[in-house]
Amino acid sequence: MAKNFVLDTNVLLHDPLAIFNFSDNRVIIPIEVIEEVDGFKREMSELGRNSRYVARLLDDLRERGNLGEGVCLENGGMLRIVCGQIETDLRRLGLHVSNRGDNRILSLAIDLQQQGDRDQTIVVSKDVNLRLKADAIGVPAVDYEVDQSPDGDVYTGWREVATSDVAIECLRGGSPIKVAGEKGLPNEYLLLVDRENQANRQGGRFDVEEPDKIVPLLSNRGGAVGITPLNLEQGFALDALLDDRIKLVTLTGKAGTGKTLLAVAAGLSKVFSEDLYNRLLIFRPTMPVGRDLGYLPGDVNEKMKPWMQPIYDAIELIREKDKRSRERSLPPDIMECEEILIEPLSYIRGRSIPHQFIIIDEAQNLTPLEVKTVVTRVGDGTKIVLTGDPHQIDNPYVDAQSNGLVYVVDRLRRNRLAAHVGLLKGERSELAETAANML
Repeated sequence: MAKNFVLDTNVLLHDPLAIFNFSDNRVIIPIEVIEEVDGFKREMSELGRNSRYVARLLDDLRERGNLGEGVCLENGGMLRIVCGQIETDLRRLGLHVSNRGDNRILSLAIDLQQQGDRDQTIVVSKDVNLRLKADAIGVPAVDYEVDQSPDGDVYTGWREVATSDVAIECLRGGSPIKVAGEKGLPNEYLLLVDRENQANRQGGRFDVEEPDKIVPLLSNRGGAVGITPLNLEQGFALDALLDDRIKLVTLTGKAGTGKTLLAVAAGLSKVFSEDLYNRLLIFRPTMPVGRDLGYLPGDVNEKMKPWMQPIYDAIELIREKDKRSRERSLPPDIMECEEILIEPLSYIRGRSIPHQFIIIDEAQNLTPLEVKTVVTRVGDGTKIVLTGDPHQIDNPYVDAQSNGLVYVVDRLRRNRLAAHVGLLKGERSELAETAANML
């Protein structure tokens, strides 16, 4: 029996093609949801683009019939926009009428329940509070999970394997090895542990071309512009960042694990020391405040400075370390170098970016569609790095399993062009690590 799926506004803004993802069931959209979607159409953000896309999509569907009566979809389902008076008054259930959008959805769901089987009407929303209210009044409610990926902590990009001391010494000496019965994903990392001596261990990586061959890490040869890995996962991350065959690197981890610092250090090394890329290009979403850059004074660089201060801090730390080293590789005026560009993410649409080292910081605040937009801007000879903490999200339209960062990790983990490392241990300071774990 076909079910009724009543969609909330945030579902359409999150995925404009959501109406096609409910198989041969009925997709119901209250007229208030259309009005709320319309309210975003003038925004120049991804929400605005999604709003306009939804409007054009629904307008095209009008050619198939009257949306108020329902039109057939290609997947065998039906789409209907519901207008008019709804019988159920939620005030008798203790809910106020001030939030008309949510109340309209719940009222409509109850009316549809009364017309048929209770379990055949389901509210779909990314709003946790709406799902809670629906459950309290006896309406089934679910999250929109079509594009959800496994939790960012599930796949760390590396695992532990027991082997012999001979194999470990061979890898430590710089020679590739093979471990019987072990075959992994391209660019998957390994911690090889001696069966006889647990303290004897060495990191390695499955080769890009031969997934049963384990190769030494590039990070074993030294750090990048004075930054050296302080733990196992940082060694894995630096290896992925320094390997030119890996074109996309994703780094996840809590605050203080070194994601941004390692990415910036690798980028500076590739641009200034090796002269492999023309420019280090750093983007960062301006999501936390949710305001347009025009509310800040000054030109674009002055507007971006508050958002980009963590990047400046990382560059300053690297510059200080480089200044103390015997062989300096960075220019003294690095903060003013034209080889380093820090820009708002909104500037990336429509561009083609060749021969550059790109860092997208705080990528967990991007939607899957935004990440697709970003990665498809990459031109020939460009490497892109996405960093973020999937559990520290400021964007109200994504969560730990639907954000763009974990989406990329899940979709590209088997691709030879990509590598992922989940950083676990904080190295910022003992106090910062204690706070991250206990507060």
